[in-house]
Amino acid sequence: MLSIRAATLPSRVAVARKVVVAGQRQAGLAAVRRRDNISVRSLQSVAQTDRDTITRLLYSLVIKIGGAVLDDLEELALSLSFLYRVGLYPVVLHGAGPQMNDILESEGVKPEYIDGIRVTDAKTLHVARRVFLEENLKLVGALEKLGTRAVLSPRITRVDKRPLEASIRAGALPILCSLAESNDGQILNVNADVAAGELAKELEPMKIVFLNEKGGLFHGVTGEKLDVINLDEEYDQLMKEPWVKYGTKLKLREFKELLHVLPRSSSVAVISANNLQRELFTDSGAGTLIRRGYKLLKHQTLESIGKDRLRQIICERDEGIRAGKESVAGVLSALENAKPGEWSIYADEPLDAVAIVSHPKGETPVLRKLLASRAGVLNAVLDNVFNALKNDRRQLIWTASIASPTAPSPSSAHHAAGEEMIDRSWHFERAEGSFTRSGRSLFWYGISNVSKVEKIVKGLEESGRVERAYLPLGPAKAQLGGARSTAGVGLGGTRSFATLAHRAGVPSRTRGYATHAPASNPTPSTEPKRVALIGARGYTGQALTTLLNGHPYLSLTHVSSRVLEGYPLEEYTKSPITHTNLSVGDVERLEKEGEVDAWVMALPNGVCKPFVDAVERGSQGKEGESSVVVDLGADYRFEEGWTYGLPELYGRTDIRASKRISNPGCYATSTQLLVAPLLPYLSPPSWPTVFGVSGYSGARTITQAPEGTSDGRPVTLPKVTPESLAGGVRPYSLTDHIHEREAGWHLSRLLPSSTSASGDDVSTPKVQLAFIPTVGPFFSGILSTLSFPLSTSKLGAADIASLYTSYYASERLVRVQKSVPTLADVHGKNGWVVGGVQVHSGGRGWSSLGGWTIC
Repeated sequence: MLSIRAATLPSRVAVARKVVVAGQRQAGLAAVRRRDNISVRSLQSVAQTDRDTITRLLYSLVIKIGGAVLDDLEELALSLSFLYRVGLYPVVLHGAGPQMNDILESEGVKPEYIDGIRVTDAKTLHVARRVFLEENLKLVGALEKLGTRAVLSPRITRVDKRPLEASIRAGALPILCSLAESNDGQILNVNADVAAGELAKELEPMKIVFLNEKGGLFHGVTGEKLDVINLDEEYDQLMKEPWVKYGTKLKLREFKELLHVLPRSSSVAVISANNLQRELFTDSGAGTLIRRGYKLLKHQTLESIGKDRLRQIICERDEGIRAGKESVAGVLSALENAKPGEWSIYADEPLDAVAIVSHPKGETPVLRKLLASRAGVLNAVLDNVFNALKNDRRQLIWTASIASPTAPSPSSAHHAAGEEMIDRSWHFERAEGSFTRSGRSLFWYGISNVSKVEKIVKGLEESGRVERAYLPLGPAKAQLGGARSTAGVGLGGTRSFATLAHRAGVPSRTRGYATHAPASNPTPSTEPKRVALIGARGYTGQALTTLLNGHPYLSLTHVSSRVLEGYPLEEYTKSPITHTNLSVGDVERLEKEGEVDAWVMALPNGVCKPFVDAVERGSQGKEGESSVVVDLGADYRFEEGWTYGLPELYGRTDIRASKRISNPGCYATSTQLLVAPLLPYLSPPSWPTVFGVSGYSGARTITQAPEGTSDGRPVTLPKVTPESLAGGVRPYSLTDHIHEREAGWHLSRLLPSSTSASGDDVSTPKVQLAFIPTVGPFFSGILSTLSFPLSTSKLGAADIASLYTSYYASERLVRVQKSVPTLADVHGKNGWVVGGVQVHSGGRGWSSLGGWTIC
C-alpha cells in the first residue's frame, strides 16, 4: 500500500542513473547527481560496486504497471524476474482499475470519473483495498515462484526512500500498490499514474516505464503507434487534437508535469510487459518514448539564430571547415548575400542539431550543412530537425562524406567540443536514393526517377549549389516501382546508386537514446488544410464529400457545381456550404490569394484542363508554393509532370512530393493490381486478358428535376439503371477502352529494363492486355477476372497465392484470400481483395478473381 504526501518531499540525495555512451545504453555505467544539484559524470564499473551502489541503481528505473497488464501475470513476472537476475531492482507500482471495475459493476456500482480521475466513495474504497491487496499478492507470489524475492511495501505515509532501500538491501523487489493514507489515517485510492509520478519526482530516475496492454500510445486517427513525443515541441498541439481526450489527455498532462521537475535527460517509456528487456537493453527501444526535448525553431535571418553562435557551431562541427576546403566567413557571407527567403536554418534551442537549407524559388532545395553535437545525435534531436525539414520540403538533395572516419577519439578535447558524430548509415536510412563516388555520396528523397535526379543535379552543378563530382550518376537507369526498385551496379562491381535506402515501414536499427519514427514512414500531418471541389454533382464528388466530412484535418471550403449552384451541400456537416459555380477566373483568383490548399477536379474527361491552367496562372503570382491539384478524371494520367496516384504499385514518395496528382481509373486500378505481381512471368506475344464487371454507379450519371418537391433541387440518377439490366450484365466499349491503355502503359513501368523498350509513347504501351468491361445490377464495386499466360510451368496455385501475399504484405487496403472473392467481400468497403487462384492443367495459364471498390 502506498501513501504519498507530495508536499513533503525530502531534499535530493546522491542518485545513480544510466548514461548513454557512444550511442549505447550501458546499465553498468553511472552518472552521479550530487546534493548541490550539479551533475558530475563519473564512470564506475559494476565489478567495483558494493551493495550500496547496487541499491542506488533502483533510482534508474521506476515501473508503473497498468491494471490490464496484470491479467498477463506470467509474462509480466518473467520480465521483472529477468531484471532482478541481472542485478537491477526497479521500483514497481501497479494499478488495478479493470479488476475494480469488474467487481463494482457486478455489485451494481457504475464507475465515475472526472477528468480521467476515478471518483472514490466509501463502497469503491472498500473494494479498492481488497482488490489492490489481492492483485499485489498475486504479483508477489508469481515472482516468488520464479525465485525472485519481492515484498509488499505497506502504508508509506510519504515518499520515503528508506523502506525501498531496505527492500533492495534485503535482495527483494519493492512492489507497491496505489493506495494512500492521509495525515488523519484515512485510506485513499490514488491514481496509479499519479502515484508513479510522485515516486519518480523523489527518486529522479533516468527512466520511468509505464506498462500497458497496448504497448504504447497510438494516433487516434491513423491508428499508428507514436514512437516518440517531444513535449516542449509537440505538447500544445497534441492537447488540441480531437482524438486526445480523457485518459490520454490526463497521461500527457501528468507526463509533462513529471518531466518538467526531473532532469532534462529523464524520459518516460510506455511499453508492454514483453518489451521491457528490449526497451532497457537495446538501442532500438520499444513502445512510445516521451521526453521534454527542445522546441525546434526555423530561422531565416542570421540575427534570429545569432551570427556568433552559428559561427562557433560551424567551426566546431563542419568537416569542410576543419579540412580547409572552405571558410566560415565564406559560409556566412553566402547566407548574408542571398535574397530574402532563399534559405532557412532549422535547429533546436541549444543548437545541438543545425540544418542549413538553400531553397531559391522554383528550384530543388539543397541541404547545405547538417551539423550535430554528440547530444544532438544520441538524443535524436538530429532526427527531429530532419523530420521538421522534411515536413516543409517535399524534395531534398544533400551530400555527405562516407569515408571511414578519422576523427579523434571520444576522449579527446576536440571531440568533446562538439565534433560532428553523424554516422554514415544515418544518411542512407533517410535517403530514398543515393550515389557514391570517391568517398562522397549524394542523397535525395522525393525523386524516385534517377533520370530526373541527373537533370536536377546537372542544374545544381552549373549554378554551383553542389560540387561538380557526381555526374553521370551511373551506367544504368533506376526503375520505377517504389520499394520494388532495384539498385544499379557500377564498374568494378561496386554499387553506383540505390533507388531506395530501406523498405517503407521497416524501422531503422537504432534510435540512439530515443525512439524515432522511420524516415520512410513520416508522421501524418495534422495541419488543417482547405479543399476545393470542382464538380460535386456525380457519385464520385458525393463520395469524396462524405470522406472529407469525417476527416479531422481536411475541410471543404468551396464546392462548385453548375447544376446545383445556390443549393446547400447537405452531406457536409462540419460547416454550412452552398454550391457555387466557380469560373476559370474565380479559380485563378482563389489560387492567387492563397484561399485553397488543394483542388480536387471531379469533372468529366476532357473538361479539366482550363481549371488546371487557371491554378497554374494563379500560383505564379502568389507567395509560397502552388496548391495541390488532384484530377479524378483521365485527362492527366499520361501527362509528363503529373504523378500517377497508385501507391500500392508505384510508391508513395512521388505522391507525397507532387503538386499534380492524377487519380487512376477504377478498372485500371483493379487490372494493374491483378497483373503486377505476375509481370516477371509474362510471356509475349501472349498477353493477359481481364474481364471486368462494375456496379452501375460507374456507368456515368444524369441530372433530372425531381417531381413533387418544393425547392426544385435537381437529383443525380444513374445513366444505367438496375431495371434496364433486367438482372443481367451489359458489355460496353469492347475495344480501345481508355482503362485498357492506361493499365498497359503504367504496368510497362514495372517491367525489367531488359524487357521494356526505350521511349514513352503513350499509344504503344510495352505491356498489352485485352480488357472487356461490363456493367452489372449492383450499385458499386468491381469484380475483375484475370487470365494470364505464364512463361513457366513450374508455378502452382499455392505458389501464385504466396506471390500475391508477399507482394502486398505491407499494404493495408489489399487482402489476399484463398476463396474466389464475391460482391460481399468488397461492397461498401474501401480496399481490394484477390483470391480464387487456379492454374491450367497444362500449365498454360491461370485465373484469379479480384474485387475493388471506392465506397
